[in-house]
Amino acid sequence: MCLIVVGWRVHPDYPLVVAANRDEFYARPSSPIAHWPDATQVIGGLDLEAGGTWLGITESGRFAAVTNVREPAMAKGERSRGALTRDFLTADASAEDFAAKIDGGRYSGFNLLLGDGESLVYCSNRDGRPRRLAPGIYGLSNHLLDSPWPKLVAARERFAAALPGLPDEAAFFELLADQTIVADENLPATGVPIEWERLLSASFVKSENYGTRASTLVWQGADGTVTIHEQSFGPNGQALQSSVISTSV
Repeated sequence: MCLIVVGWRVHPDYPLVVAANRDEFYARPSSPIAHWPDATQVIGGLDLEAGGTWLGITESGRFAAVTNVREPAMAKGERSRGALTRDFLTADASAEDFAAKIDGGRYSGFNLLLGDGESLVYCSNRDGRPRRLAPGIYGLSNHLLDSPWPKLVAARERFAAALPGLPDEAAFFELLADQTIVADENLPATGVPIEWERLLSASFVKSENYGTRASTLVWQGADGTVTIHEQSFGPNGQALQSSVISTSV
């Protein structure tokens, strides 16, 4: 997952709203959002290579999403980062208690958002201790929370403008589909070749081998209902399928 914008207790009718793009190599096998066969309360995609997920939510509104920290020179961690989200979604610990017990040394660099309905927690093994977030709009890409990367700043602004229109989804999927490439002088320097910095500077990434595999919008109503809408993509941004799952109370 390479772009996540979260509205936490900002909208009066939707306490949790999430717009996210998952960027990955197209060759990595995965399945689209569904109720998990071994944990039917969880709704999310599945990484079929390592068994975890980039984003998921339970019928009760327990939420988790993860991004990697872009650091190409670092050694790979022993455990998949997607296991963090799977473990939280299938547990019953509070977000703060779960975050406090993570052994960050077992993973490559990660950013993790955990929601339990009462709190939203951010933790990273590259950014100090976990912290509980106040109501607001937050963004993650492949650095730390709210790093001022151009695509993240733009996505947060467009997300804030889209919030009053819910349950209309159009503006959220428009921001996730933004293919604007940032000018070289404004690119972050993350250790990858300049061609990759350009490619990854767009909110929606597309190429022959790597790009945005899924755009996802999640929101939880004040009444406890949950809706997750995912659009899937193939090489060069080819649209594949659209899936919507909603729960009732």
